[in-house]
Amino acid sequence: MILKGRAWIFGDGISTDHIAPGRYFHLRTNLPELAKHVLEDANADFASEMQPGDFVVAGRNFGLGSSREHAPRIIKLAGVSAVLAQSFARIFFRNSINVGLPVLELDTSSISQGDELEVDLEAGAVRNLTSGETLSFAPLPAVMVKILDDGGLVEHFRKHGDFNL
Repeated sequence: MILKGRAWIFGDGISTDHIAPGRYFHLRTNLPELAKHVLEDANADFASEMQPGDFVVAGRNFGLGSSREHAPRIIKLAGVSAVLAQSFARIFFRNSINVGLPVLELDTSSISQGDELEVDLEAGAVRNLTSGETLSFAPLPAVMVKILDDGGLVEHFRKHGDFNL
């Protein structure tokens, strides 16, 4: 699976509260509306200016805090193709795979705001089309790639009935 888009840079410690601001808690049953406010507290322009296919690129411990499953879901609904970070909160990582949002751990320090990226999930490579640099990440296990290809865990089970590859 090859993904292409622009980089949106965020720092360390982006919490689920940054991703899905608590003041919009009343929208938790209307996820498309909540997605219009994704990452608003970390970058007020992100939700209105990002384009489908763009990437969230962050530092350490992305997704820390409460285990709100709607946090990765609204990132995906907003049109983000993947989140690249130096590290993730464990529950956020797993919730992301479950909802079909690729999350990749790698050194993101050389990626700049607006860089055009091409991500090859199977090869474990991020090609920065702006700088010409290629970054590597440990490829996701085959079962996770299959879950992502199927659109998330629920769709994977609907299609296969179990974790069949």
